[in-house]
Amino acid sequence: MSDRFAAMAKRASALAGSYLTFIVAIGLVLVWAVSGPFFGFSTTWKMVINTSNTIVTFLMVFLIQNTQNRDSEALHLKIDELINAISDADDSMMEAEDDTDRELKELKAKYRQLAKSKGAASTEA
Repeated sequence: MSDRFAAMAKRASALAGSYLTFIVAIGLVLVWAVSGPFFGFSTTWKMVINTSNTIVTFLMVFLIQNTQNRDSEALHLKIDELINAISDADDSMMEAEDDTDRELKELKAKYRQLAKSKGAASTEA
């Protein structure tokens, strides 16, 4: 089920991000706007666009989150491969995304200090 959702989400995000979808959306908004006088700009007429917008936004939030999660996971795997390929790299960094906020702050401080000490060493040379 998860694989089918991922495949569907990938197709849907590609479709949602295309220029044709944007043109169709503009067309629908224009049709809605032009139809206003025929419906007397009624509350129902207004509710059509509001409800449509709410439904599309609600579904797009999940679609965007799924796409972001996949992209983030792929990026982590690529970086992990680079860390693994460099013999001097700190292999513990491959699991940094699982660290707590406190641990991440400690890592940041460690690498900030490392950068400062390397910067000082390069200016001395």
